[in-house]
Amino acid sequence: MTMTKIDSAFVKAQNEKEAAFLQRDFDALGEKLSRDGIDIEALTKAASDFQIAVPSWGTGTGGTRFARFPGIGEPRNIFEKLEDCAVINELSGCTDSVSPHFPWDKVDDFTELKQRSDSYGLKWVSANSNTFQDQPGQVASFKYGSLSNTEKASRDAAIQHNIDCIQWGEQLGTKSLTIWVGDGSNHPGQQHFQRAFERYLDSAAEIYKALPADWEMHLEHKMFEPAFYSTIIQDWGSNILAAMQLGPKCKSLVDLGHHAPNTNIEMIVARLIQFKKLGGFHFNDSKYGDDDLDSGSIQPYRQFLIFNELVDAAYRKEPEFDPAYMLDQSHNVTDPIESLVNSAIEVQRSYIKALLVNREALYGYQDANDAMMASTELKKGFNTDVSPILAMARYRKGAAISPIPTYRASNYRKNVDKVRPRDPKATGSGII
Repeated sequence: MTMTKIDSAFVKAQNEKEAAFLQRDFDALGEKLSRDGIDIEALTKAASDFQIAVPSWGTGTGGTRFARFPGIGEPRNIFEKLEDCAVINELSGCTDSVSPHFPWDKVDDFTELKQRSDSYGLKWVSANSNTFQDQPGQVASFKYGSLSNTEKASRDAAIQHNIDCIQWGEQLGTKSLTIWVGDGSNHPGQQHFQRAFERYLDSAAEIYKALPADWEMHLEHKMFEPAFYSTIIQDWGSNILAAMQLGPKCKSLVDLGHHAPNTNIEMIVARLIQFKKLGGFHFNDSKYGDDDLDSGSIQPYRQFLIFNELVDAAYRKEPEFDPAYMLDQSHNVTDPIESLVNSAIEVQRSYIKALLVNREALYGYQDANDAMMASTELKKGFNTDVSPILAMARYRKGAAISPIPTYRASNYRKNVDKVRPRDPKATGSGII
């Protein structure tokens, strides 16, 4: 059995250097929260229970349309990606699952892969299909689309690939399929909008039929790229229409970076919850039209507002509410492990802050049309530093109080580089 590369004894030794200071900070925050009737132990348990999936492809250095600059010790296959995912979970304590992407992560023996993930204590969630690029030996091309292609052979190839993803996912224990397509057009008149959407729906219906009884299908939308004039599933409107057309097991997936700038994503989330069509999230951040920045690095308040809607739905016991959480980022200039650890904790931070909001007080301000006090109630939760709660949750689980310094002190990246020689012809394992 392959062992993880950061010894738990090392993490414990690093933690003991900070444990006394953490306890003081934790006690001080607990005393402050108690004045508002908030139990810090309940919040710490919530932080401990919170989990978000790591994307297998996120463990490699990403890139742009121009270039990729691979780092040292990058994982060369899914087994090495799992090693890095295990380290991320050891440090953060909140990433106990991995989302695979096929065919990148396809192996000859899925039993061996499942045994390896089990040895790390990692689960598999949401298989992702890839029909936005042609694979070696592929005859029917996706250059002009996949599920919506005018050529039946290309559509059939895309349908079969998604069905294959379901079968591979079943062997790993996943319970959902995420579909994102780059289908669309780059010139006005290039594509008949309605016919293209009809072809997509017909193709997606064939995939839907292949879903196991206990699976869901999550549709992902994106405003542009690689199609820059129109995309098949360009926004949440087309997304939910497709999901409603396909059936109850089909839901919408929200990628935070796939919207136009200044889009009110939290309201979209509320709408999807209301109509029982929220499948899950790909968490990242965006400044202009990108979707690859670390979660919470640019707009942490927006991320908090999204979790405000999620916590509200849980508080109201909204039926059929069980969204899947996953990171989806490209790490161009940072160590992918550091970015994924940091992002997971930032998403967890938004969740705990949203739990601080006094729901009944907020409802009262809303009913009274008291805009100032309603906004202030939200800001009160957002402005509270919950770092001691997150750190204590990690400490009690044996994860790192200070994940990034602990990771750097371990020299994991330099050590793993010795056993992962990079192919000079390779450009890296992340998405470009």
